[in-house]
Amino acid sequence: MDLRRLRYLVVVAEEGHITRAAERLGIQQPPLTRQIRALEEELGVRLFERLPRGMRLTDAGRAVVGEAQAILERAGRLPDLAARAARGERGRLAVGYTSSGAFHPFVAQQIRAFRAASPGVLLALAEDGTPELVRGLEEERLDAAFVRSGGTHGSDLLVEPVLEEPMVAALPTGHPLARLKSVALAALAEETFVFYRRPTGPGLHDAIVAACLRAGFSPMVGQEAPRMSSTLGLVAAGLGVSIVPASMQRMNVEGVAFVPFGGDPGLTAPLLLVSRRRGRSAILERFRAQVKAAA
Repeated sequence: MDLRRLRYLVVVAEEGHITRAAERLGIQQPPLTRQIRALEEELGVRLFERLPRGMRLTDAGRAVVGEAQAILERAGRLPDLAARAARGERGRLAVGYTSSGAFHPFVAQQIRAFRAASPGVLLALAEDGTPELVRGLEEERLDAAFVRSGGTHGSDLLVEPVLEEPMVAALPTGHPLARLKSVALAALAEETFVFYRRPTGPGLHDAIVAACLRAGFSPMVGQEAPRMSSTLGLVAAGLGVSIVPASMQRMNVEGVAFVPFGGDPGLTAPLLLVSRRRGRSAILERFRAQVKAAA
């Protein structure tokens, strides 16, 4: 469908007179008349009744004019739409995060800030384990992901450090150490640990084991949970102690006390932003720039 003909149709309908419409459009009357007739032939209906002193829309003409106005309006928005999409202000962004990352205020703050700054972008969010998030990036189901481990990702992924936070001991509230203001990591040497499964969070899992070895013991693992959040449920049930990022305290799990470590056990939990190195959209670049500036 020729947009020019649709514009001619709308102007003739608004003027109700072919001569006035031609003057308004800045063209001669005969070419305008031919264009209107060509449009009628294309649609297979009469759009106007020819009157002695003007033109009047038929029922079909009124229906077509309404649609033509909407089409022209949308077509007029295309340049702005294209420019906004090129600037990363329109489109879709899929962001994933681990269960522990979901409780860090930084992640929620960045998602809220991006939604406020880019209302034309549809944000799709997904919570999952690190391996699943990495697979989502590789299969292009996700554009970016907040994870805790950066050591196992392929060369096609860009891993950018965002921040680090301390880790704390998670103890059942009835545990003798739960009343202390701080605890030495070595004080947990005889405890049974509740860990999240290593394939789910290999970075934090290995960092905890390494810190325990530096403190002079190998942790005794009694239970493993699929997610860090479910780890705290097992701690609350009295099945052991755990070590979690400090931001997990925001869960306020009944029956769990969080105690910081004294000294410097070398236990920190990184927060990383992972994205593909290739094929990054303008939307993703805006999101990365915002996250890096905030960090």
